[in-house]
Amino acid sequence: MSAAAAKAKRAVRRPVSIASFAQSENVRRDDQHNEVEMLMPVVAEVFANIGITKNDIDFICSGSTDYLIGGPFSFVTALDAVGVWPPMPESHTEMDGAWALYEAWVLLQEGEIDAALVYSFGRSSPGNLNEILALQLDPYYLAPLWPDPVSLAALQARALIDAGKGSEEDFAAIASRSRKDALSNPKAQVAHDIPVETLLRDEYVVSPLRRHTLPPITDGAAAMVLAAGDKAREWSDKPVWITGFDHRIETHSLGGRDLTSSPSTAKAADVAGVADGPIDVAELHAPFAHQEIILKEALGLDDGVTINPSGGALAANPIMSAGLIRIGEAAARIASGQAARAVAHATSGPCLQQNLVCVLEGE
Repeated sequence: MSAAAAKAKRAVRRPVSIASFAQSENVRRDDQHNEVEMLMPVVAEVFANIGITKNDIDFICSGSTDYLIGGPFSFVTALDAVGVWPPMPESHTEMDGAWALYEAWVLLQEGEIDAALVYSFGRSSPGNLNEILALQLDPYYLAPLWPDPVSLAALQARALIDAGKGSEEDFAAIASRSRKDALSNPKAQVAHDIPVETLLRDEYVVSPLRRHTLPPITDGAAAMVLAAGDKAREWSDKPVWITGFDHRIETHSLGGRDLTSSPSTAKAADVAGVADGPIDVAELHAPFAHQEIILKEALGLDDGVTINPSGGALAANPIMSAGLIRIGEAAARIASGQAARAVAHATSGPCLQQNLVCVLEGE
């Protein structure tokens, strides 16, 4: 398909807006609330923002993982935060909430529904993330070795340095900028103004990654309401439209791909139409500082694009919600008039294995 044909195909999509977005406080550990109790105020807020109730929604989709909770079918219990009566169509993705958003968007495109609630949640603090996340690896060759996510990310960072695409100073500069920007984000977990030279005195966690290049362990939740048709303009005077959406996956074998690039992100960006117009803001789900370099190249972003003004995943990284939050943060920039067109990215799996790209525009 030619670029012109792809653009024409995107133009006939059903317009879908992000009508409302809310997220919880991102904290290091929340021992006072279970998952339902974390979600309840977030769901209440996302409805209250636009003055609706559950009865105005046609479909619910959630994103979470039972591995974090240590129990099966945790998403069923989480429905208590929304209300299980009267019943309505509901679905769940064992993925970041950004993929739940994609599922709801597809149903909206098909015209089966006019409004949807998407939410996601994750408490990273109760378990050992190094052990939990190793279980998502290839079960034959990688998982038996129990490589932790930081070590795998360090392999990627070292490959980036060896390829001449980045340096430890570059990684520190990204971390310094991100957490300084997070000072203006009331939901951020880690925010400070520490210069690069100070950060470079940190000890290594796994060389070449120092503590500042790693994401914080975060407990948090997020929710979003999507609307199409008349409801989109009824619920918002200044709708934020999803004008492009796609997700792709790399091979499951880390040894079978170039860790310094992200062709799946580049492909998703092409299908979503990132290059169809100028980008003002990009919210990139880069849990490790060096991954921002890879994503920026894959998305074709120039130096004039504002990257992660919220602080990104280096400021708060609630697993299963961080990707959805990137889309919500990008939408908020457009709604507030700070941007006309934005791109949001979400990832899942080790070393940017699965990638989702969402293009957002104002009126």
